[in-house]
Amino acid sequence: MIDSPNPPFHALPEPVIEPPRRWRFSMVWIIPLLAAVIGLSLVVQAIMQRGPTITVTFSSAEGIEPGKTKVKFKDVDIGEVKTVRLSQDRARVVVTIELVKEAGQLAVADSRFWVVRPRFAGSGVSGLGTLLSGSYIGVDAGHSSDDRTDFVGLDTPPVVASDVPGHRFKLLAEDIGSVDMGSPVYFRRIEVGHVESFTLEPDGHRIALGVFVKSPYDRFVTTETRFWHASGVDLRLDSAGVRLETQSLASILMGGIAFETAGSTDQPAQDGAVFSLAASHADAMKTPDGEPEAVVMRFRQSVRGLAVGAPVDFRGIEIGVVRSIGLTFDPDAGDFSAPVMVDIYPDRLAPQAVMKSTDRKFRASRLAELVRRGLRAQLRTGSFLTGQLYVAADFFPDAPGVRFDAGAQPMELPTVPSDMQELQQQVQSILRKLDKVPFDTLGQDAHHALVSVNTTLKRIDTLVGRTDSDILPEIRDSLQEVRRTMETTRASLAGDSPLQQDTRQALRGVAEATRSLKALSDSLNRHPESLVRGRKGEDQ
Repeated sequence: MIDSPNPPFHALPEPVIEPPRRWRFSMVWIIPLLAAVIGLSLVVQAIMQRGPTITVTFSSAEGIEPGKTKVKFKDVDIGEVKTVRLSQDRARVVVTIELVKEAGQLAVADSRFWVVRPRFAGSGVSGLGTLLSGSYIGVDAGHSSDDRTDFVGLDTPPVVASDVPGHRFKLLAEDIGSVDMGSPVYFRRIEVGHVESFTLEPDGHRIALGVFVKSPYDRFVTTETRFWHASGVDLRLDSAGVRLETQSLASILMGGIAFETAGSTDQPAQDGAVFSLAASHADAMKTPDGEPEAVVMRFRQSVRGLAVGAPVDFRGIEIGVVRSIGLTFDPDAGDFSAPVMVDIYPDRLAPQAVMKSTDRKFRASRLAELVRRGLRAQLRTGSFLTGQLYVAADFFPDAPGVRFDAGAQPMELPTVPSDMQELQQQVQSILRKLDKVPFDTLGQDAHHALVSVNTTLKRIDTLVGRTDSDILPEIRDSLQEVRRTMETTRASLAGDSPLQQDTRQALRGVAEATRSLKALSDSLNRHPESLVRGRKGEDQ
């Protein structure tokens, strides 16, 4: 019997069932588990190290790249730019910055952010390192206790960091000149600060400049400190000679401001104190002017050479300045006049002077009294080199009386012609008188007289040559009469006769007049300008 290749089912052996074994840890899982733990710790660490997220708006995104541009404080990385997008009005760009945890205290209300790029400003050249490393966002840490996450970035970096010790002051000026942000501030030609900002006042009449003076020089800014423009070169040509003043080469190129204490007080000025900015050192060191009083003066002559800003002088003391110059027509006189409006500063006058009182009626009454005594205004030459004029107020006792309106607004001060104009009038008067002299007729008469004398002499020669007995006695009698006349004259001049005394006095007067003319000639040689300006004192 042949065996079957497939044994019957019941002939199969019974399977052996074994219980499952317990799971055993395999070394293969060590590496994934370590990687997971490290990754989780890094995530936790990153979350714990993450600081606040802030947004800063800039006018442009130039130099800012998400994921690349860093945020630095004192050259230390404290954050990174995450996103850059346009604002809703598309006028600015919104930069989202993620700061590190240690920089969380920088997200306060008075912190400032700006883009650091290569710049050239009054304080110097900055940001040159970004030419290789690229632009980054700089931070100036604030000191406020109020947290903030939205900021407006600065278009230009701040001139002085907020953590630099010192004081800030406000200067009011009529003209900014060549001063700019970052321009230096000098004290005794030492750079002690910078100009931080400048804005136009709401009234539009003055400019407010913010300056910072660093410590320890800020203690030299007192309540009596004077500030002035130290920009460029101050060249002056006056009676004291030629003067050249400047602070430094930087002030010539970029402008600057200088200050000096005028009084003896050592009380430091408070932070934020307000000062006036003068145009020059001379203007700054003048006595405070106070409120000016407007006075008008009408000149009926040429005002060529008189400019706005020209001084108003009273016996060598500058008491005011010319504000405006105009031209009006007087229909009653049928002539033009030039009204000159001036500002008189009462604080520059003596306490007993007319303008010192604050009562306007008292000022007007005192001015009326001075006008009655001969107070007048006159144009005088300030410089023969430039031809500039100034207004001089002085007393002219011989000036004709005028009517003074004490209630006029502004008050009007009468005027007199200038010395040059009087000289021109005198010369013109002399020329007119000389023009009336009949020189042609006098010449003809002199010619006829000479002809008559010549004819008479010829006739005498003819008569002397004749032997007429009637003619010679007449000539002899005439000569005797001439001899008697000469003897009488000699007797009158002999001894101490009245005629001789009168003659001596006349000769003495002529000698004194000659000496006076010589002294006048010498004085004019030394001071030719006295013909126009008059003598200021005794000749040196």
